[in-house]
Parts: sequence; structure tokens; C-alpha cells
Amino acid sequence: MTTPPKWFTPVAVFALLWNLLGCVAYLSDVMLTPEDVAKMTAAQQAMYAARPAWAVGATALAVWGGAAGCLGLILKKRWANPLLAISLAGCIVQDIALFVLSPAAGQAGATVMILQGLVLVIAIALVMFGRNAVKQGWVA
Repeated sequence: MTTPPKWFTPVAVFALLWNLLGCVAYLSDVMLTPEDVAKMTAAQQAMYAARPAWAVGATALAVWGGAAGCLGLILKKRWANPLLAISLAGCIVQDIALFVLSPAAGQAGATVMILQGLVLVIAIALVMFGRNAVKQGWVA
């Protein structure tokens, strides 16, 4: 195994923190009470109600797979890569459910689209980062 550059671990730690924020958001979402949903705007309620269970499952794979994959990078383990790929796949499936199949997608608003776009870009970057780490011999 080759010693990774000094920036490798800080990037992996930042990526883990990013994914842990996603885990917190996921838990907050799945633990919403009917009273919480009632406080949402009509557009938010429509999007919430339109989500199929498989899309929520894809979100779980995205955030938990990403967090575990980033932990693997910090530990310099090769098994991080499949987890990051699962995370990316979950993100893509989630986005398809949210923006392609949902009748409420038009009501999502620019902020939701920008944030989901950022999540997708970061998931792609993490897969590339993990693959490069293997290629360079930084993980074993």
C-alpha cells in the first residue's frame, strides 16, 4: 500500500461528515409524525405523499452506504468502493423517483433541485475518489 497524500484523510473525513448529515436528514424524514407533515406546505406534503417506499429505501442506501463508504476510506479499506457505488446508485434511484416519476416534481422548487444536484455530484465525486484511491494504492 502506498502512503496517501496528506489531503486524503481530511477529504475522507469531510465526506463522512457530509454523509452523516444525510443520515440525520434521512432519520428526520422517516420519523416525521402526522402533525409534522401537516405543518408542511401543500407542495411539500404532495411530494412527501407521492414517494413510493422503494424511493425511501433508495435514500437509505444512499446515505448509509455513503457514510459507511467514507468510513472505509478513512480506514483505508478497499471495501469502501462498493459501498460508495451503492450510495451513488441509491442517489440516482432516489432522484428518478423524485424528479422523473413523481407527479409533484414540478412543485419541488429550485432549492430542492439544486441541493439534489449537489448531492448527486458529490456522490459521483466520491465514487471517483474511491476508485482513484484503489488505483493509486492508497487503500488495501
